[in-house]
Amino acid sequence: MPLNFCKALFGAFFLLGSFGLTAQNTPTANNATNRPHYQAVFLEEEPVVDGEIRNEALWQSVPVARDLIQLRPNYGALVSEKTEVRVAYSKTTFYVAVICYDSEPEKIVVSDSRRDADLNDEDSFLFIIDTYNDQQNGFLFGTNAQGMEYDAQIDNEGKGNFNTNRQQGGVIGGTNLNWDASWTVKTQMGDYGWSAEFAIPLRSLRFASGDNKVWGLNFRRNISKNTETAYWTTLPLGFDMKRLSLAGKLTGLNLRNPGNLKLIPYALTRIVNDQAVDPNETNTDFEAGLDVKYSITPSLTLDLTYNTDFAQVEVDDQQVNLDRFNLFFPEKRAFFLENAGQFSVGSPGEVDLFFSRRIGIANDGSLVPIIGGARLSGKIGQTNVGLLSMFTEDVEEAGIEENNFSVARVNHNFGGTRSSLGGIFINRAGLGSIEDDYNRVYAIDGKWGIGNKAEVSGFIAKSTTPGIEEKDHAFKILGNYDWNGWNLRAGYTEVAPGFNPEVGFLQRQEFRKPEFLILKAHRVKNMGNLLEIRPHVSYRGYWNFDDQLITSFLHIDNHWEFKSGFEVHTGINFTAERVLNPFQIADVTVPTGYYKNEELQLVVITNPNNALSFSTRTLIGGYFNGDRISNSGTANFRIGDKFVSSLTMSHNDIKLETGNTTALVGGLRLAYSFTPRIFLQSLIQRNNVSEITSANIRFGWLQSANTGLFVVFNIVKDDNDFDLLNNRTFTVKYTHRFDLLR
Repeated sequence: MPLNFCKALFGAFFLLGSFGLTAQNTPTANNATNRPHYQAVFLEEEPVVDGEIRNEALWQSVPVARDLIQLRPNYGALVSEKTEVRVAYSKTTFYVAVICYDSEPEKIVVSDSRRDADLNDEDSFLFIIDTYNDQQNGFLFGTNAQGMEYDAQIDNEGKGNFNTNRQQGGVIGGTNLNWDASWTVKTQMGDYGWSAEFAIPLRSLRFASGDNKVWGLNFRRNISKNTETAYWTTLPLGFDMKRLSLAGKLTGLNLRNPGNLKLIPYALTRIVNDQAVDPNETNTDFEAGLDVKYSITPSLTLDLTYNTDFAQVEVDDQQVNLDRFNLFFPEKRAFFLENAGQFSVGSPGEVDLFFSRRIGIANDGSLVPIIGGARLSGKIGQTNVGLLSMFTEDVEEAGIEENNFSVARVNHNFGGTRSSLGGIFINRAGLGSIEDDYNRVYAIDGKWGIGNKAEVSGFIAKSTTPGIEEKDHAFKILGNYDWNGWNLRAGYTEVAPGFNPEVGFLQRQEFRKPEFLILKAHRVKNMGNLLEIRPHVSYRGYWNFDDQLITSFLHIDNHWEFKSGFEVHTGINFTAERVLNPFQIADVTVPTGYYKNEELQLVVITNPNNALSFSTRTLIGGYFNGDRISNSGTANFRIGDKFVSSLTMSHNDIKLETGNTTALVGGLRLAYSFTPRIFLQSLIQRNNVSEITSANIRFGWLQSANTGLFVVFNIVKDDNDFDLLNNRTFTVKYTHRFDLLR
């Protein structure tokens, strides 16, 4: 391993140096003193929100922000099509108006009308506001030429375990697409291009009241015909508008708290037939519940929930475990996703100190009824505050006691430095008959920003569980340098044998892990359609507390990105695995032993702007001293902006000394948007290892974000007896929002 490691490191630096000869010179991102500023205009009268900007006298009196700067394809050049942005506000509402001129309006691409669909793949406009000017957190809004609604909550400049595909679940930390505010956008199209008018009630945002307030601000325009992306502020390669420490400034804000009190009751009826229990029995039940949202201050919100239900949430994506460690399923429930970043501490997806799926979802994926609870979240000065307390019922047949889950979190931002210091306390207390039924985790975490280019972050934690006497600590330290195409990262994580975060997530128990990444993004010139290359090398190794190497992974790769949006990734992986206890992959046993293998990796991504696009990943090489061919990918197809579909497949053909097996997981998503607020969606999945086929069909007619009428039909079938419907559930749910202070 040391020899391979040294060869890889030398090769990576050679690759970086050689490609540097063809690198395109890139401008340096603007510093704090020359970032653009815009003074917002106060409106005495409210505009008519209809998407008409050019002929609206009110908007013509508002100053214009223009001269957006390309990030791609021509880094540092002015945007190729004229763009005009105006910002204003009233006593109750924040407004943004944009005119996206286009010399070839017939080439405007609109690919999806669903709320929170990916705006990277079509003509679109987005803006981000940092309402506390803390250069770390903000709110993101966007639309396309047909007026779809896109919004997200940004924490820690978008860093963390995030996923930009809403369907794949939300995010604990980073970018939270499942945060849905109540706001309006209207658009118009014409021979000039297209325009959009955003109206965001101030009660939907969090901010500090007062005069002469300053917010962070940035805009982004996508021009699909040119695969072009342009921003109001100049950004280094590899960054996007979530890099709030590089945002421009919005001044002239004199803000008052408009007040916010919402009652959101729901009622549902559910019909369940479980043939595995009793083929002849069908159960019907009725439920009702209530959520309350009250803004104590413009920056501090109290949420109350009773008899909490998540019937409208999409089911989990099926997975197959090809090693002996825990699978991660993301949180998808809106109540827990809102402000989730404030409660995120640890190493997302590997060591999550708080993982909200532990509340109301058992280890086997079955639901545990939630009685109710409360959450207080927001900001006091420069300090983020989060308090959460939830109660769940007992499930006698599963041996689950009634529990209380409580979390207390504080995190102080040191303004203008990208630095913070915080702490968290997590407690699970059993309320049943078992004595000493509790688990607690204590932690402190922090981040030290070193200018705009580097930072050091980390956490240290301890757990307390009755009966566990082993060392029960965990910690991580990570250094990161990220600027003008360079990304250098090195870190160390340690999880002691007795560390037990029962309300968190551990991918694996007991490890010491060093890691590093060296990556350089080059914009190339005089190489035809080639736009950018990203050679890199990364390594991670896991040792146990007996100093045995359990897992190591050395990755050497280069990404080739073309101006057309086409990408190819070519890489090689060197792996090592020490198996201390035999385990199963499907129906094949992997015996104890030490296994070293190499595998080739190829990734192909076509232009996502096309009506038909796909991405594939192929691995060919050794696997536990055997062989594996792994193919996974997604094919996307759309018709206009109404119908979108995606077919996802993961196929692993594994040949080991102890036997051969094939693991196949497939999923088909279909979605039709009648309007941006009326949709029909389905997810059909098959897993040949668990021998399960399932379907999830959802119809939604939204009143506003997360409220309205939902009709959900779920089917689960056993592949061994395909005529047997293991479980059928039909649910009709209606939820309505009452704004009492409007």
